[in-house]
Amino acid sequence: MQILMAASEVYPYAKTGGLADVVGSLSQALNRLGVRVAVVLPYYKSIERSRFELKQTGLRISVPLGSHHETAEIWSHDLRGVSVFLVKCDRYFDRENLYGTPEGDYPDNAERFIFFSRAVLETARAVHLRPDLIHCHDWHTGLVPILLSTFYRADAHFESSATLFTIHNLGYQGIFWHYDWPLTGLPWSLFTDQGAEFFGKINCMKAGLVFSDLLNTVSPRYAREIQTPEFGFGLDGVLRARSGSLFGILNGIDVEEWDPSKDPHLPRTYGFSDLSGKGACKEGLQKELGLPVEGETPILSSITRLTAQKGLDLLLAVFDEIMALGTQFVLLGSGDKEYEDRFKKVAEKYPLQVHVRISYDNRLAHRIEAGSDVFIMPSRYEPCGLNQMMSLRYGTVPLVRATGGLDDSVRSFSPQSGKGNGFKFKPYEATALLTKTRQAVELYPKRPQWHRLMQNGMLGDYSWDVSAKKYLGIYRLAQKTRQG
Repeated sequence: MQILMAASEVYPYAKTGGLADVVGSLSQALNRLGVRVAVVLPYYKSIERSRFELKQTGLRISVPLGSHHETAEIWSHDLRGVSVFLVKCDRYFDRENLYGTPEGDYPDNAERFIFFSRAVLETARAVHLRPDLIHCHDWHTGLVPILLSTFYRADAHFESSATLFTIHNLGYQGIFWHYDWPLTGLPWSLFTDQGAEFFGKINCMKAGLVFSDLLNTVSPRYAREIQTPEFGFGLDGVLRARSGSLFGILNGIDVEEWDPSKDPHLPRTYGFSDLSGKGACKEGLQKELGLPVEGETPILSSITRLTAQKGLDLLLAVFDEIMALGTQFVLLGSGDKEYEDRFKKVAEKYPLQVHVRISYDNRLAHRIEAGSDVFIMPSRYEPCGLNQMMSLRYGTVPLVRATGGLDDSVRSFSPQSGKGNGFKFKPYEATALLTKTRQAVELYPKRPQWHRLMQNGMLGDYSWDVSAKKYLGIYRLAQKTRQG
C-alpha cells in the first residue's frame, strides 16, 4: 500500500504543535509495518537545508491559482525510509513563521494553503506517485479531497486514491472571505452549505469533512465531543451527518525520542526500576533555570501554546493560591501576546518560585519533562494531547481536565487501591483545578504512594505501534468506500 500524507508541518522539519509530531511519528510507524509512505509539506524558511541534507529533485511544478500559475521547486529527503517532498515557493513560505506572528495570522493564508493543497497533488504527479490513499491533516489540506474529486478525477495517478481527513483541532478551521474562492478554480456550485461554504465564507476544514471518503480525529472521546454544539465549533451538524464515517484513534508518541532511560538531553538518565536519576534531573533543572535547589519542593510545569484553548485563564486565576502551597512553576511556550505578558508578570512577582521561557526549545522541553513532578494541562478542550503521555513516560504526574484525549489517557489515582496514573478534574472551573493541585501537593511527600503513582504512568504503552495498525485498518476501509 502506498500512502501520501499531506500536512502543513512535520517533525523534525517544521513544528508549532502536536500536528508535526503526529505526522512525523505516524509515518515512521507505518513504515515499520511495511507500508510505503511519502509526505508532502511546505519548504519553510526555518527548515535548515544543511541539517537534513535536502536534495533538489530538479523538478518544478506549475500550480494553477485562479487566473494565474505559481511555480515551485520540489526538494526531497529520506527520513528513515519515508520519502519526504518539500514544496519550495518563496513567495508563500520564505517567512519567519509558519502561519503568522504574535499579532495575528498572515493575511494571505487562504492563498498560501489553497496553493499548497493543489501543490500536493501536482507534486504527486511530478514524482510519479500513485497513492492508494491520500491522508490529509487539518484545514491546511482540507481542499485536497475536493480538488481530487474535480480537477484530478480522471487523472491516472489518482484513479485508485481514497482519502482520509484527520481533524487535529476543530477550533482552527481555515475560514476566509468568499472573495478568495476563485483562487481555487472550483465552480461556485461547490460553494454551498452542502459544500465548502460556511456562513458566507470559505471553510477549508468543512471542505475536508464533506469531501473525504472517511474522517477521523485523534482520540475516541474527542470524536464524540465534536458532534456536540459545545465542542463542534459550528460543524457539529456536519459531523453528526457523517458519524458513520468518523473514527477516533488516540495518538501515540515517539518512544525512541521520549525515553528517559537514554535521553541525551538529560543530565542523568533513569527508568522504571531506578528512579534516582529523576532527582538529578530535578536538581539540574532548578540550577539551569535559576530556581532554588529544593528537592522536597514540587515542581509544577507546563509546555504549551499560550492560547485560550489551553485553560490558562484557570491557572492564572488561582496562581497565587498555588504558589502559597509551596511549589515551583516552570512554563515553556509562546502564543497570544496577552498570555505571554501575563506569565511574564507572574515570573516577576515570584522570582524564587517561577521561571517562564517564552519560546520553544525542544532540548529544554525534555529536561522540563524529566525534572518536573507534576505536569499541568487544564485545557478547555484537548483533541488528544501529547505532553501528558510524554510526562507519564518520564514519571511526571499529569494533572488534567477530563476532556478529549486527556480523559482517554489519564486515570485518576486512588491512594487506597494504588491504581491510576494522574489527577483529573471535570468542571471547567479554577476552583476545581486548585483542588486537584492541592491534592497532588499533599500526596507528594508520601513517597511510597507517589512512587507508585509515577511507576503506574511509566508502565503504560504510549507508542505508535497500536495506533498505526488502527490507521492501516481505516486506510483499507477508505479504499473499499472509494470503490463503492
